[in-house]
Amino acid sequence: MTEESPYTIDVQVQTRFVPDQSKPGDNRYVFAYTITLRNAGKLPARLLTRRWLITDANGKVEEVSGDGVVGEQPWMRPGDDFEYTSGAVLETPVGIMGGSYQMLADDGTEFEAPIPTFTLSIPRTLH
Repeated sequence: MTEESPYTIDVQVQTRFVPDQSKPGDNRYVFAYTITLRNAGKLPARLLTRRWLITDANGKVEEVSGDGVVGEQPWMRPGDDFEYTSGAVLETPVGIMGGSYQMLADDGTEFEAPIPTFTLSIPRTLH
């Protein structure tokens, strides 16, 4: 029997291709992603930093890190959600992203909230 961690952030992702900002002839493919974070733990926590690894279909990897998300460092009570939308630009019509958020619980414990790897793909590219 395992005990639920007091430090749990659930991460859900939705993606979409942004054709009006993309230029396939110039190898520019723009994607938007909406992240929903839910504090599924037992303590309030603040998102301090983010770290992304973005890989295109050519194997080119870009690391992106920094404070907060979209200019915010949201503080979430247990059960709270925080949603934001951001974007990524790839040189290929398909790629993947994944990473983690560094969190700080109200009791002073720092913990990592993994971001499951997800696919960025223009419509009708993958089956």
